[in-house]
Amino acid sequence: MCGIVGIVGASPVNQSIYDALTVLQHRGQDAAGICTIESNRFRLRKANGLVKDVFEAKHMQRLQGDVGIGHVRYPTAGSSSASEAQPFYVNSPFGISLAHNGNLTNASEVREKLFIKDRRHVNTTSDSEILLNVLAHEIDTVKGNVAAEDVFRAVTNVHRTIKGAYAVSALIIGHGMVAFRDPNGIRPLCLGKRDVGEVTEYMVASESVALDAVGFDFVRDIAPGEAVYITFEGELHTHQCADNPVLNPCIFEFVYFARPDSFIDKISVYSARVEMGKKLGKRIRDEYSHLDIDVVIPIPETSCDIALQIAQAIDIPYRQGFVKNRYVGRTFIMPGQQQRKKSVRRKLNAIRSEFKGKNVLLVDDSIVRGTTSEQIIEMARDSGANKVYMVSAAPEVRFPNVYGIDMPSASELIAHGRDNQSICQQIGADELIFQTIDDLVGAVGCGNPEIEVFEASVFTGQYVTGDIDQKYLDYLESLRSDDAKIQREIQQDLANLELHNEGA
Repeated sequence: MCGIVGIVGASPVNQSIYDALTVLQHRGQDAAGICTIESNRFRLRKANGLVKDVFEAKHMQRLQGDVGIGHVRYPTAGSSSASEAQPFYVNSPFGISLAHNGNLTNASEVREKLFIKDRRHVNTTSDSEILLNVLAHEIDTVKGNVAAEDVFRAVTNVHRTIKGAYAVSALIIGHGMVAFRDPNGIRPLCLGKRDVGEVTEYMVASESVALDAVGFDFVRDIAPGEAVYITFEGELHTHQCADNPVLNPCIFEFVYFARPDSFIDKISVYSARVEMGKKLGKRIRDEYSHLDIDVVIPIPETSCDIALQIAQAIDIPYRQGFVKNRYVGRTFIMPGQQQRKKSVRRKLNAIRSEFKGKNVLLVDDSIVRGTTSEQIIEMARDSGANKVYMVSAAPEVRFPNVYGIDMPSASELIAHGRDNQSICQQIGADELIFQTIDDLVGAVGCGNPEIEVFEASVFTGQYVTGDIDQKYLDYLESLRSDDAKIQREIQQDLANLELHNEGA
Protein backbone atom coordinates (compact mmCIF):
# COMPACT_ATOMS: atom_id res chain seq x y z
CA MET A 1 0.00 0.00 0.00
CA CYS A 2 1.37 3.39 -0.97
CA GLY A 3 0.23 7.01 -1.08
CA ILE A 4 0.31 9.24 -4.16
CA VAL A 5 -0.16 12.95 -4.77
CA GLY A 6 -0.15 15.15 -7.87
CA ILE A 7 -0.61 18.93 -8.23
CA VAL A 8 -0.90 21.26 -11.20
CA GLY A 9 -0.57 24.72 -9.66
CA ALA A 10 0.10 28.35 -10.45
CA SER A 11 2.94 28.70 -7.94
CA PRO A 12 5.63 26.38 -6.48
CA VAL A 13 4.10 23.09 -5.34
CA ASN A 14 7.03 21.54 -3.41
CA GLN A 15 5.74 22.50 0.03
CA SER A 16 2.16 21.46 -0.71
CA ILE A 17 3.28 18.05 -1.95
CA TYR A 18 5.52 17.63 1.11
CA ASP A 19 2.65 18.52 3.45
CA ALA A 20 0.27 16.19 1.62
CA LEU A 21 2.75 13.31 1.87
CA THR A 22 3.13 13.82 5.62
CA VAL A 23 -0.59 13.16 6.15
CA LEU A 24 -0.36 10.11 3.87
CA GLN A 25 2.68 8.78 5.77
CA HIS A 26 0.52 6.02 7.28
CA ARG A 27 0.25 4.49 3.79
CA GLY A 28 3.98 3.85 3.51
CA GLN A 29 7.05 4.33 5.69
CA ASP A 30 9.73 2.66 3.60
CA ALA A 31 10.55 5.46 1.15
CA ALA A 32 9.35 8.83 -0.11
CA GLY A 33 9.85 10.87 -3.26
CA ILE A 34 8.85 14.11 -5.00
CA CYS A 35 9.27 15.00 -8.66
CA THR A 36 8.60 18.51 -9.99
CA ILE A 37 9.11 20.13 -13.38
CA GLU A 38 11.00 23.38 -13.88
CA SER A 39 12.06 24.72 -17.30
CA ASN A 40 11.09 21.41 -18.90
CA ARG A 41 13.41 19.46 -16.59
CA PHE A 42 12.53 16.96 -13.90
CA ARG A 43 13.61 17.87 -10.37
CA LEU A 44 13.63 14.63 -8.38
CA ARG A 45 14.41 13.67 -4.81
CA LYS A 46 13.65 10.21 -3.43
CA ALA A 47 15.19 7.96 -0.80
CA ASN A 48 14.40 5.41 1.87
CA GLY A 49 12.90 6.83 5.04
CA LEU A 50 10.03 8.95 6.34
CA VAL A 51 8.99 12.14 4.57
CA LYS A 52 10.53 14.32 7.27
CA ASP A 53 13.87 12.53 6.91
CA VAL A 54 14.05 12.25 3.12
CA PHE A 55 13.50 15.95 2.40
CA GLU A 56 15.90 18.46 3.92
CA ALA A 57 15.85 22.20 3.23
CA LYS A 58 18.42 21.83 0.46
CA HIS A 59 16.27 19.25 -1.31
CA MET A 60 13.15 21.37 -1.06
CA GLN A 61 14.97 24.35 -2.54
CA ARG A 62 15.92 22.27 -5.58
CA LEU A 63 12.38 20.95 -6.11
CA GLN A 64 11.23 24.03 -8.00
CA GLY A 65 8.24 24.13 -10.32
CA ASP A 66 4.50 24.71 -10.37
CA VAL A 67 3.64 21.07 -11.08
CA GLY A 68 4.70 17.89 -9.34
CA ILE A 69 3.89 14.43 -8.02
CA GLY A 70 4.78 12.70 -4.76
CA HIS A 71 4.86 9.19 -3.33
CA VAL A 72 5.23 7.37 -0.02
CA ARG A 73 6.19 3.72 -0.41
CA TYR A 74 5.27 0.54 1.35
CA PRO A 75 6.99 -2.34 -0.46
CA THR A 76 4.99 -5.32 -1.72
CA ALA A 77 6.32 -6.25 -5.15
CA GLY A 78 10.01 -5.60 -5.61
CA SER A 79 12.52 -4.94 -2.86
CA SER A 80 12.79 -2.17 -0.29
CA SER A 81 16.04 -0.77 -1.67
CA ALA A 82 16.36 2.94 -2.44
CA SER A 83 16.51 2.19 -6.17
CA GLU A 84 12.85 1.14 -6.02
CA ALA A 85 11.66 4.38 -4.43
CA GLN A 86 9.21 6.41 -6.51
CA PRO A 87 8.49 8.43 -8.61
CA PHE A 88 10.15 6.67 -11.57
CA TYR A 89 10.84 8.41 -14.87
CA VAL A 90 11.71 7.66 -18.49
CA ASN A 91 13.20 10.19 -20.91
CA SER A 92 11.16 9.11 -23.95
CA PRO A 93 8.72 10.18 -25.16
CA PHE A 94 9.00 13.78 -23.96
CA GLY A 95 9.95 12.70 -20.43
CA ILE A 96 7.41 11.01 -18.17
CA SER A 97 7.50 10.58 -14.39
CA LEU A 98 5.04 8.32 -12.57
CA ALA A 99 3.91 7.39 -9.05
CA HIS A 100 1.81 4.29 -8.47
CA ASN A 101 -0.19 2.70 -5.65
CA GLY A 102 -1.20 -0.93 -6.08
CA ASN A 103 0.10 -4.14 -7.62
CA LEU A 104 0.01 -5.55 -11.15
CA THR A 105 -0.99 -9.20 -11.33
CA ASN A 106 0.46 -9.83 -14.81
CA ALA A 107 3.72 -7.94 -14.29
CA SER A 108 5.96 -10.82 -15.33
CA GLU A 109 4.40 -11.35 -18.76
CA VAL A 110 4.13 -7.60 -19.43
CA ARG A 111 7.80 -7.13 -18.53
CA GLU A 112 8.75 -9.80 -21.07
CA LYS A 113 6.59 -8.21 -23.77
CA LEU A 114 8.10 -4.79 -23.09
CA PHE A 115 11.60 -6.14 -23.64
CA ILE A 116 11.00 -8.44 -26.60
CA LYS A 117 8.36 -6.58 -28.58
CA ASP A 118 8.61 -2.96 -27.48
CA ARG A 119 12.39 -2.96 -26.81
CA ARG A 120 11.99 -1.27 -23.44
CA HIS A 121 14.25 -2.17 -20.52
CA VAL A 122 12.89 -2.25 -16.98
CA ASN A 123 15.78 -1.66 -14.60
CA THR A 124 14.20 -2.59 -11.25
CA THR A 125 11.96 -5.35 -9.90
CA SER A 126 9.15 -2.84 -9.32
CA ASP A 127 5.89 -3.33 -11.19
CA SER A 128 5.48 0.45 -11.05
CA GLU A 129 8.36 0.84 -13.51
CA ILE A 130 6.62 -1.68 -15.75
CA LEU A 131 3.44 0.38 -15.64
CA LEU A 132 5.41 3.53 -16.47
CA ASN A 133 6.96 1.89 -19.53
CA VAL A 134 3.60 0.62 -20.76
CA LEU A 135 2.19 4.15 -20.51
CA ALA A 136 5.28 5.61 -22.18
CA HIS A 137 5.06 3.11 -25.04
CA GLU A 138 1.41 4.01 -25.68
CA ILE A 139 2.15 7.75 -25.68
CA ASP A 140 5.18 7.19 -27.90
CA THR A 141 2.90 6.50 -30.86
CA VAL A 142 1.63 10.10 -30.79
CA LYS A 143 3.01 12.34 -33.51
CA GLY A 144 3.57 15.96 -32.49
CA ASN A 145 1.99 17.51 -29.42
CA VAL A 146 -0.06 15.39 -27.05
CA ALA A 147 -3.77 16.22 -26.92
CA ALA A 148 -6.25 15.04 -24.31
CA GLU A 149 -7.66 12.40 -26.66
CA ASP A 150 -4.13 11.01 -27.15
CA VAL A 151 -3.70 10.63 -23.41
CA PHE A 152 -7.07 8.92 -23.06
CA ARG A 153 -6.31 6.53 -25.91
CA ALA A 154 -3.02 5.67 -24.20
CA VAL A 155 -4.71 5.00 -20.85
CA THR A 156 -7.35 2.87 -22.58
CA ASN A 157 -4.59 0.68 -23.98
CA VAL A 158 -2.86 0.58 -20.58
CA HIS A 159 -6.09 -0.80 -19.09
CA ARG A 160 -6.20 -3.46 -21.81
CA THR A 161 -2.56 -4.44 -21.26
CA ILE A 162 -2.16 -4.60 -17.49
CA LYS A 163 -4.20 -6.31 -14.82
CA GLY A 164 -4.49 -5.81 -11.10
CA ALA A 165 -4.91 -2.77 -8.88
CA TYR A 166 -3.47 0.65 -9.58
CA ALA A 167 -3.95 4.33 -8.89
CA VAL A 168 -1.53 6.51 -10.84
CA SER A 169 -0.36 10.11 -11.14
CA ALA A 170 2.11 10.97 -13.90
CA LEU A 171 3.76 14.04 -15.44
CA ILE A 172 4.41 14.47 -19.17
CA ILE A 173 7.00 17.19 -19.74
CA GLY A 174 5.68 20.04 -21.85
CA HIS A 175 2.10 18.83 -21.68
CA GLY A 176 0.33 17.95 -18.44
CA MET A 177 -0.48 15.60 -15.59
CA VAL A 178 -2.52 12.44 -16.04
CA ALA A 179 -4.12 10.45 -13.23
CA PHE A 180 -6.09 7.25 -13.55
CA ARG A 181 -7.54 4.36 -11.59
CA ASP A 182 -7.87 0.65 -12.31
CA PRO A 183 -11.17 -0.53 -13.88
CA ASN A 184 -12.28 -2.12 -10.60
CA GLY A 185 -11.48 0.94 -8.51
CA ILE A 186 -9.61 -1.25 -6.02
CA ARG A 187 -7.11 1.41 -5.02
CA PRO A 188 -8.48 4.84 -4.07
CA LEU A 189 -7.90 8.14 -5.86
CA CYS A 190 -9.69 11.48 -5.58
CA LEU A 191 -9.69 14.88 -7.28
CA GLY A 192 -9.57 18.31 -5.67
CA LYS A 193 -9.26 21.92 -6.75
CA ARG A 194 -8.34 25.30 -5.31
CA ASP A 195 -9.10 28.73 -6.77
CA VAL A 196 -6.23 31.21 -6.53
CA GLY A 197 -7.51 34.48 -7.91
CA GLU A 198 -8.69 33.73 -11.43
CA VAL A 199 -6.61 30.55 -11.66
CA THR A 200 -7.80 27.08 -10.68
CA GLU A 201 -5.23 24.64 -9.33
CA TYR A 202 -5.91 20.90 -9.37
CA MET A 203 -4.77 18.06 -7.15
CA VAL A 204 -5.14 14.27 -7.04
CA ALA A 205 -4.42 12.14 -3.98
CA SER A 206 -4.92 8.68 -2.51
CA GLU A 207 -7.10 10.05 0.30
CA SER A 208 -9.22 13.16 0.72
CA VAL A 209 -7.33 14.07 3.91
CA ALA A 210 -4.36 15.07 1.74
CA LEU A 211 -6.55 17.64 -0.03
CA ASP A 212 -7.71 19.01 3.31
CA ALA A 213 -4.15 19.37 4.56
CA VAL A 214 -3.11 21.78 1.80
CA GLY A 215 -6.33 23.74 1.34
CA PHE A 216 -7.82 22.02 -1.71
CA ASP A 217 -11.56 21.40 -1.93
CA PHE A 218 -12.70 17.85 -2.55
CA VAL A 219 -14.38 17.59 -5.95
CA ARG A 220 -15.06 13.86 -6.27
CA ASP A 221 -13.57 10.40 -6.35
CA ILE A 222 -12.00 9.47 -9.66
CA ALA A 223 -14.17 6.70 -11.09
CA PRO A 224 -12.91 3.17 -11.78
CA GLY A 225 -11.18 3.15 -15.17
CA GLU A 226 -11.41 6.93 -15.50
CA ALA A 227 -8.51 9.14 -16.52
CA VAL A 228 -8.09 12.78 -15.55
CA TYR A 229 -5.78 14.93 -17.68
CA ILE A 230 -4.79 18.44 -16.59
CA THR A 231 -2.68 20.50 -18.94
CA PHE A 232 0.03 22.69 -17.48
CA GLU A 233 -2.13 25.64 -18.55
CA GLY A 234 -4.77 24.43 -16.08
CA GLU A 235 -7.30 22.86 -18.46
CA LEU A 236 -9.15 19.88 -16.96
CA HIS A 237 -10.19 16.92 -19.13
CA THR A 238 -11.79 13.67 -17.96
CA HIS A 239 -12.76 10.49 -19.80
CA GLN A 240 -13.85 6.93 -19.01
CA CYS A 241 -11.11 4.72 -20.47
CA ALA A 242 -12.13 1.23 -19.34
CA ASP A 243 -14.28 -1.15 -21.35
CA ASN A 244 -16.28 -2.50 -18.40
CA PRO A 245 -15.63 -0.43 -15.26
CA VAL A 246 -17.15 -1.48 -11.96
CA LEU A 247 -16.53 -0.15 -8.45
CA ASN A 248 -15.01 -2.81 -6.18
CA PRO A 249 -13.02 -0.80 -3.60
CA CYS A 250 -10.68 -2.55 -1.19
CA ILE A 251 -12.58 -3.08 2.06
CA PHE A 252 -9.33 -3.27 4.04
CA GLU A 253 -8.86 0.47 3.43
CA PHE A 254 -11.75 1.04 5.83
CA VAL A 255 -10.62 -1.57 8.34
CA TYR A 256 -7.02 -0.46 8.71
CA PHE A 257 -5.19 1.56 6.09
CA ALA A 258 -7.05 4.81 5.58
CA ARG A 259 -7.15 7.67 8.06
CA PRO A 260 -10.48 8.12 9.88
CA ASP A 261 -10.78 11.69 8.58
CA SER A 262 -10.78 10.52 4.96
CA PHE A 263 -13.69 9.85 2.64
CA ILE A 264 -13.19 7.10 0.06
CA ASP A 265 -15.80 6.43 -2.62
CA LYS A 266 -18.35 8.55 -0.72
CA ILE A 267 -17.83 6.57 2.50
CA SER A 268 -16.58 8.18 5.69
CA VAL A 269 -13.83 5.95 7.07
CA TYR A 270 -14.68 7.08 10.59
CA SER A 271 -18.38 6.28 10.16
CA ALA A 272 -17.54 2.86 8.72
CA ARG A 273 -15.49 2.02 11.82
CA VAL A 274 -18.26 3.24 14.10
CA GLU A 275 -20.66 0.89 12.31
CA MET A 276 -18.17 -1.97 12.68
CA GLY A 277 -18.19 -1.37 16.43
CA LYS A 278 -21.98 -1.21 16.63
CA LYS A 279 -22.38 -4.53 14.84
CA LEU A 280 -19.70 -6.20 16.95
CA GLY A 281 -21.20 -4.80 20.13
CA LYS A 282 -24.63 -6.17 19.29
CA ARG A 283 -23.17 -9.58 18.48
CA ILE A 284 -21.16 -9.75 21.70
CA ARG A 285 -24.23 -8.69 23.69
CA ASP A 286 -26.43 -11.33 22.02
CA GLU A 287 -24.01 -14.27 21.61
CA TYR A 288 -21.32 -13.80 24.26
CA SER A 289 -23.26 -12.60 27.29
CA HIS A 290 -21.65 -15.41 29.32
CA LEU A 291 -18.28 -13.62 29.23
CA ASP A 292 -17.52 -11.81 32.48
CA ILE A 293 -16.06 -8.60 31.05
CA ASP A 294 -14.86 -5.85 33.39
CA VAL A 295 -13.42 -3.41 30.87
CA VAL A 296 -13.12 -2.79 27.11
CA ILE A 297 -9.63 -1.72 25.96
CA PRO A 298 -8.66 -0.81 22.39
CA ILE A 299 -5.29 -1.60 20.83
CA PRO A 300 -4.48 1.88 19.52
CA GLU A 301 -5.20 3.57 17.32
CA THR A 302 -7.38 2.27 14.50
CA SER A 303 -9.61 0.26 16.84
CA CYS A 304 -10.37 3.06 19.34
CA ASP A 305 -13.61 4.17 17.66
CA ILE A 306 -14.68 0.54 17.24
CA ALA A 307 -13.99 -0.33 20.89
CA LEU A 308 -15.96 2.66 22.14
CA GLN A 309 -19.07 1.49 20.29
CA ILE A 310 -18.65 -2.04 21.66
CA ALA A 311 -18.37 -0.71 25.21
CA GLN A 312 -21.54 1.33 24.79
CA ALA A 313 -23.44 -1.62 23.31
CA ILE A 314 -22.55 -4.04 26.13
CA ASP A 315 -22.64 -1.34 28.84
CA ILE A 316 -19.10 -1.99 30.06
CA PRO A 317 -16.51 0.74 30.86
CA TYR A 318 -14.21 1.82 28.03
CA ARG A 319 -10.64 2.50 29.12
CA GLN A 320 -7.31 3.28 27.50
CA GLY A 321 -4.98 0.52 28.63
CA PHE A 322 -2.06 1.04 26.25
CA VAL A 323 0.13 4.05 25.58
CA LYS A 324 1.46 4.22 22.05
CA ASN A 325 4.94 5.41 21.16
CA ARG A 326 4.15 7.52 18.10
CA TYR A 327 7.72 7.44 16.91
CA VAL A 328 7.59 3.76 15.99
CA GLY A 329 6.07 2.84 12.62
CA ARG A 330 2.96 0.75 12.04
CA THR A 331 4.04 -2.84 12.73
CA PHE A 332 1.74 -4.35 10.10
CA ILE A 333 3.61 -2.65 7.27
CA MET A 334 7.14 -3.32 8.45
CA PRO A 335 9.03 -5.42 5.92
CA GLY A 336 10.06 -8.46 8.00
CA GLN A 337 8.63 -10.71 10.70
CA GLN A 338 11.61 -10.24 13.03
CA GLN A 339 11.34 -6.47 12.72
CA ARG A 340 7.62 -6.65 13.49
CA LYS A 341 8.26 -8.75 16.60
CA LYS A 342 10.84 -6.33 17.93
CA SER A 343 8.61 -3.33 17.27
CA VAL A 344 5.47 -4.37 19.17
CA ARG A 345 6.96 -3.90 22.64
CA ARG A 346 8.62 -0.66 21.59
CA LYS A 347 5.35 0.62 20.15
CA LEU A 348 3.00 -0.12 23.05
CA ASN A 349 3.28 -0.01 26.82
CA ALA A 350 0.55 -1.18 29.16
CA ILE A 351 -0.99 0.90 31.96
CA ARG A 352 -0.83 -1.80 34.64
CA SER A 353 -3.63 -0.38 36.78
CA GLU A 354 -6.14 -0.86 33.95
CA PHE A 355 -5.40 -4.60 33.75
CA LYS A 356 -4.61 -5.74 37.28
CA GLY A 357 -7.24 -8.16 38.55
CA LYS A 358 -9.63 -7.56 35.63
CA ASN A 359 -11.18 -9.57 32.81
CA VAL A 360 -10.39 -7.43 29.78
CA LEU A 361 -11.88 -7.34 26.30
CA LEU A 362 -9.14 -6.24 23.90
CA VAL A 363 -10.27 -4.81 20.56
CA ASP A 364 -8.08 -4.72 17.45
CA ASP A 365 -8.89 -3.78 13.86
CA SER A 366 -7.65 -7.11 12.47
CA ILE A 367 -5.48 -10.14 13.15
CA VAL A 368 -3.15 -10.93 10.26
CA ARG A 369 0.00 -12.84 11.23
CA GLY A 370 -0.94 -13.02 14.92
CA THR A 371 2.45 -11.68 16.02
CA THR A 372 1.07 -8.47 17.48
CA SER A 373 -1.96 -10.10 19.10
CA GLU A 374 0.11 -12.75 20.85
CA GLN A 375 2.51 -10.22 22.33
CA ILE A 376 -0.22 -7.81 23.39
CA ILE A 377 -2.14 -10.56 25.16
CA GLU A 378 1.09 -11.51 26.92
CA MET A 379 1.54 -7.86 27.95
CA ALA A 380 -1.99 -7.81 29.38
CA ARG A 381 -1.33 -10.93 31.43
CA ASP A 382 2.03 -9.59 32.61
CA SER A 383 0.15 -6.49 33.81
CA GLY A 384 -2.11 -8.63 36.02
CA ALA A 385 -5.18 -9.36 33.86
CA ASN A 386 -7.24 -12.35 35.04
CA LYS A 387 -8.71 -13.20 31.64
CA VAL A 388 -8.02 -11.73 28.23
CA TYR A 389 -10.67 -11.82 25.51
CA MET A 390 -9.75 -10.66 22.00
CA VAL A 391 -12.05 -9.09 19.41
CA SER A 392 -11.17 -8.44 15.77
CA ALA A 393 -13.16 -5.82 13.84
CA ALA A 394 -12.36 -7.76 10.66
CA PRO A 395 -13.08 -11.39 9.80
CA GLU A 396 -10.34 -14.03 9.70
CA VAL A 397 -7.62 -13.13 7.18
CA ARG A 398 -7.20 -16.49 5.44
CA PHE A 399 -5.99 -15.67 1.92
CA PRO A 400 -3.13 -13.75 0.30
CA ASN A 401 -3.68 -10.26 -1.02
CA VAL A 402 -2.52 -9.62 -4.58
CA TYR A 403 -3.60 -6.01 -5.00
CA GLY A 404 -0.98 -4.09 -3.05
CA ILE A 405 -1.30 -5.15 0.59
CA ASP A 406 1.56 -7.13 2.11
CA MET A 407 -0.34 -10.35 2.85
CA PRO A 408 1.29 -12.46 0.15
CA SER A 409 2.02 -15.75 1.85
CA ALA A 410 -0.84 -17.91 3.09
CA SER A 411 1.54 -19.80 5.38
CA GLU A 412 2.25 -16.56 7.26
CA LEU A 413 -1.45 -15.83 7.96
CA ILE A 414 -2.45 -17.17 11.35
CA ALA A 415 -6.04 -17.93 10.24
CA HIS A 416 -5.03 -19.90 7.15
CA GLY A 417 -5.95 -23.54 7.76
CA ARG A 418 -6.94 -22.91 11.38
CA ASP A 419 -10.34 -22.71 13.05
CA ASN A 420 -11.27 -20.15 15.69
CA GLN A 421 -10.26 -22.35 18.61
CA SER A 422 -6.81 -23.03 17.14
CA ILE A 423 -6.21 -19.33 16.48
CA CYS A 424 -7.35 -18.52 20.02
CA GLN A 425 -4.88 -21.00 21.48
CA GLN A 426 -2.09 -19.78 19.21
CA ILE A 427 -2.35 -16.17 20.40
CA GLY A 428 -3.05 -17.14 24.02
CA ALA A 429 -6.53 -15.62 24.42
CA ASP A 430 -9.32 -16.92 26.67
CA GLU A 431 -11.89 -16.14 23.96
CA LEU A 432 -11.60 -14.88 20.38
CA ILE A 433 -14.34 -13.12 18.44
CA PHE A 434 -14.15 -12.15 14.77
CA GLN A 435 -16.47 -9.83 12.87
CA THR A 436 -18.48 -11.72 10.26
CA ILE A 437 -17.93 -10.86 6.61
CA ASP A 438 -21.61 -9.96 6.20
CA ASP A 439 -21.44 -7.54 9.11
CA LEU A 440 -18.23 -5.97 7.83
CA VAL A 441 -19.65 -5.45 4.35
CA GLY A 442 -22.84 -4.06 5.89
CA ALA A 443 -20.93 -1.68 8.14
CA VAL A 444 -18.81 -0.23 5.33
CA GLY A 445 -21.39 -0.48 2.56
CA CYS A 446 -24.09 1.49 4.36
CA GLY A 447 -22.07 4.62 3.55
CA ASN A 448 -22.53 4.06 -0.19
CA PRO A 449 -25.34 1.65 -1.17
CA GLU A 450 -24.27 1.94 -4.82
CA ILE A 451 -21.30 -0.37 -4.16
CA GLU A 452 -22.47 -3.92 -4.78
CA VAL A 453 -19.21 -5.81 -4.24
CA PHE A 454 -16.12 -4.89 -2.23
CA GLU A 455 -12.66 -6.32 -2.91
CA ALA A 456 -12.48 -8.58 0.14
CA SER A 457 -10.29 -11.42 -1.13
CA VAL A 458 -8.20 -11.70 2.06
CA PHE A 459 -11.37 -12.85 3.83
CA THR A 460 -13.19 -14.72 1.06
CA GLY A 461 -10.52 -15.91 -1.37
CA GLN A 462 -12.54 -14.40 -4.25
CA TYR A 463 -10.42 -12.09 -6.44
CA VAL A 464 -12.50 -9.52 -8.31
CA THR A 465 -10.16 -9.26 -11.30
CA GLY A 466 -10.84 -12.92 -12.11
CA ASP A 467 -7.27 -13.71 -13.18
CA ILE A 468 -5.80 -15.23 -10.01
CA ASP A 469 -5.05 -18.94 -9.76
CA GLN A 470 -2.95 -21.10 -7.42
CA LYS A 471 0.03 -20.95 -9.76
CA TYR A 472 0.12 -17.18 -9.42
CA LEU A 473 -0.30 -17.33 -5.64
CA ASP A 474 2.60 -19.80 -5.41
CA TYR A 475 4.72 -17.50 -7.57
CA LEU A 476 3.85 -14.52 -5.41
CA GLU A 477 4.73 -16.37 -2.24
CA SER A 478 8.13 -17.26 -3.68
CA LEU A 479 8.76 -13.54 -4.20
CA ARG A 480 7.18 -11.96 -1.18
CA SER A 481 7.32 -14.28 1.82
CA ASP A 482 9.42 -13.10 4.75
CA ASP A 483 12.06 -15.70 3.90
CA ALA A 484 12.29 -14.41 0.33
CA LYS A 485 12.62 -10.83 1.58
CA ILE A 486 15.40 -11.80 3.97
CA GLN A 487 17.31 -13.50 1.14
CA ARG A 488 16.97 -10.39 -1.04
CA GLU A 489 18.20 -8.20 1.81
CA ILE A 490 21.24 -10.47 2.26
CA GLN A 491 21.98 -10.32 -1.48
CA GLN A 492 21.61 -6.54 -1.46
CA ASP A 493 23.97 -6.24 1.53
CA LEU A 494 26.54 -8.45 -0.21
CA ALA A 495 26.29 -6.38 -3.39
CA ASN A 496 26.76 -3.17 -1.40
CA LEU A 497 29.78 -4.69 0.35
CA GLU A 498 31.35 -5.68 -2.97
CA LEU A 499 30.85 -2.16 -4.29
CA HIS A 500 32.42 -0.73 -1.14
CA ASN A 501 35.42 -3.03 -1.41
CA GLU A 502 35.90 -2.19 -5.08
CA GLY A 503 35.79 1.50 -4.23
CA ALA A 504 38.37 1.04 -1.48
